[in-house]
Amino acid sequence: MELFSLKGKTVAITGASSGFGHHFAGVLASSGASLILGARRSDKIRDRVNEINDSGGKALGVALDVRDPDSCESFLNTAQNEYGSVDVLINNAGVEAGAKTYAMIEEEDWDYVFDTNLKSVWRLSKMYTQMNVTSEKKEGNIVNIASITAYRTIKGQFPYAVSKAALVKATEIMALESAKFGIRVNALAPGYILTDVSRLLLEGERADTFVKGIPMRRYGQFDDLNGPLLMLCSDASKYMTGSTVVVDGGHLCAEL
Repeated sequence: MELFSLKGKTVAITGASSGFGHHFAGVLASSGASLILGARRSDKIRDRVNEINDSGGKALGVALDVRDPDSCESFLNTAQNEYGSVDVLINNAGVEAGAKTYAMIEEEDWDYVFDTNLKSVWRLSKMYTQMNVTSEKKEGNIVNIASITAYRTIKGQFPYAVSKAALVKATEIMALESAKFGIRVNALAPGYILTDVSRLLLEGERADTFVKGIPMRRYGQFDDLNGPLLMLCSDASKYMTGSTVVVDGGHLCAEL
């Protein structure tokens, strides 16, 4: 398991107050990483930081609005000042516009989703790369949190699915362009994971239909993401860049 260890590494996670980010923080802390957690809800971040530190981990919380350039810069600078460098940046912050089709959403919906799910990834990754180059850090690692909706989707997921599809392509281009800086860029694309947010959909009237479309005949749990996450964040993936790792119980290869 030493290959997957994060001892001595610093990981910055956006959108860490709930959902995937909240869970990722615990997994990475257990593997030895020092964490900086960012999200808009300062009280939630403070609670998560206290939980991790009380359990013997090391975490720092920072209020972060990924749509605000100054907030993003402050987030990364705080991490660098506190820990000296950031080994891994996890672009996890993401939002949806609700169950709306392309004909239903307003421009405000589109901008809100794309500014959070896509533009913030470019902004933070650019700042992270510049920070590494300036400090002459030899290596870096960016992990973007995508979704299987980048490949297949259902009605009412526009523009969320479009933003995630663009994020997969962005991951490939960023990997190509950042290699000269020693920075790897990969993505993790979860399938339907049972969360507080998805529970209404996955346990609703269409639940049986959804489950039958998954070859493994079950929804994913947070823990199903642990191994792939540790692989992408650690030296276990040191020769991987530009890849999107799909964790979906076989959903993408299901029969039509």
